[in-house]
Amino acid sequence: MHKIIVEKECGCFRRSDLENNMEFTSKDDALSKAIAMKNQMNDEFCGKHEFDLVEFQNNFVINFAQQKVSGCCGGGHCS
Repeated sequence: MHKIIVEKECGCFRRSDLENNMEFTSKDDALSKAIAMKNQMNDEFCGKHEFDLVEFQNNFVINFAQQKVSGCCGGGHCS
């Protein structure tokens, strides 16, 4: 069995019609659904988080993407 796991359910996920911990017998079906879910989450959610997809054993895990560090100190003079 292959499972799609949303590692941390943000508020947007909980309010959506998406499901966590879905199981598939086919790896291809699980991967296809996981990619579609990640894309939907990135396109339709509030934008506070960006989501990545990683494969771990028989699971596809959707988690928060690592935030990129810009080097800006946040003082407003870098832009």
